[in-house]
Amino acid sequence: MMLRLWKWYQNCLAYHPVKTQVISSGFLWGVGDITAQYITHSTAKKRLQISKDADKDFKIDWKRAAITSSFGFGFVGPIGHFWYEGLDKFIRLKLQLQPKSARFIAAKVALDGLIFGPFDLLAFFSYMGFATGKSVDEVKEGLKRDFLPALVLEGGVWPIVQVANFRYVPVRYQLLYVNIFCLLDSAFLSWVEQQKDAPWKQWFTSFNPLKERGG
Repeated sequence: MMLRLWKWYQNCLAYHPVKTQVISSGFLWGVGDITAQYITHSTAKKRLQISKDADKDFKIDWKRAAITSSFGFGFVGPIGHFWYEGLDKFIRLKLQLQPKSARFIAAKVALDGLIFGPFDLLAFFSYMGFATGKSVDEVKEGLKRDFLPALVLEGGVWPIVQVANFRYVPVRYQLLYVNIFCLLDSAFLSWVEQQKDAPWKQWFTSFNPLKERGG
């Protein structure tokens, strides 16, 4: 069954690469958001010690899941497809590094972490803010609250994930590899966004030197 499914995916990817990447990205990001909703619901019950009378069964916020899924469809799928294809060509043809070499992989991981990673986070939190009806000022506040914590926490995980990706996975399957981890990543980012002004986020913003300088 799994082998037949894999062959079907390979066939779709060969004939409709962008469409296949878009659909798979949207599906996985939607599932990731539903996972984040469940985690948020469970942790809130434990933290607030909700009584039996006030206890409510977990219900999926389908509007939020659809919004997050749309981010996978509209951004991660198409942008990710062209990013990984373009990144590979740039490093091979412009930087002229040998594929699979240590310098080749290091260059890919560095560019991915310095360019695509922050851009992806900025796009996600901005999109989620505007899509849920927030104003420009509210979106800016959300970015100040969520961007740096997410960037720091993801920065300790994604380089390791991408080393294996760029070393062992063919270019056309690299977004699929990333999307599998995005099932966890989308859950994580949705969870970060739903945490609002959680105390653990204050630890990151407390080191902002601009606050001390009044600027």
